[in-house]
Amino acid sequence: MTFGGLQKLTLIDYPGKVAATIFTVGCNFLCPYCHNPELVDPIKIKDQPKLSEKEILKFLTSRQGLLEGVCITGGEPTLSAELPEFISKIKALGFLIKLDTNGSSPEMLARLLSERLVDYVAMDIKAPLEKYKKIVGGQASLEDIQRSVELTRSAPDYEFRTTVLPVLHSPKDILSIGRWLQGAKKYYLQQFQPTKTLDSAYLDEKPFAWDKLAELRSLLEIFFDKCEIRE
Repeated sequence: MTFGGLQKLTLIDYPGKVAATIFTVGCNFLCPYCHNPELVDPIKIKDQPKLSEKEILKFLTSRQGLLEGVCITGGEPTLSAELPEFISKIKALGFLIKLDTNGSSPEMLARLLSERLVDYVAMDIKAPLEKYKKIVGGQASLEDIQRSVELTRSAPDYEFRTTVLPVLHSPKDILSIGRWLQGAKKYYLQQFQPTKTLDSAYLDEKPFAWDKLAELRSLLEIFFDKCEIRE
C-alpha cells in the first residue's frame, strides 16, 4: 500500500488511546466540504508526498510500547485490496486498530470484522439516505451504506459521525439521521471548518453557530447512548 501522510502522535483520533494516524490516498466520494482534498482530488494526489508501507511499519515498530493504537483514515482505506494484510502486520506489532470509513465497501468491512482486524470503526454518515447521492457526488450505493451501518454496529467499539454545515444539512436532515441510527452507541456532530475543502467554493460557507449545534445535540441525544459535538 501507498500512503499520503502520517501523524506520529494523536490524543484525539482514537478515543481514549494514544495513537498514530495513517492516511491512505484515493476516495470514491467527492464530498465538497472534504478537508483532505490532497488525498481525494486525483490532480492533488499526484503532488502529495507519499510514504511506503515499509516506512510506516518501520515507524510503528519504533513506537511499540509507546503508542496504544493506530488510526487508518483517508481518503477511503477500504478501497485497497491490500488493507487486511497491512492491518495484520500492524496487529502483529501489538497495536489496536481504528478504521475510519465512508461505508461504501461493506464487503471489505465485513472481512475486517470477521477476521478481527479492527477494534474500533468510525463511519462517516454524510446525510439522510435520501440526500446521500447529492452530497457525495452520486457514486453511493444506498444498499452498501445501509449494510455498512449494520456492520459498524457489530464492531467491538464504534461511532457514527456527521460533518454538518447549513448549506447542505437542515435541522430536519440531522434529526432524520438520528432516527435512522437510533440505538447506536455513539454519534458525533462534527463542526465544519472552512479552512481547506475539496470544492474551493465551500471556503466561503459558514458553519453552524455553536448554540445551534448545541440545540441539535440536545434533540439528538434521545436516539443515542452518547451524543456530542466535535470540532
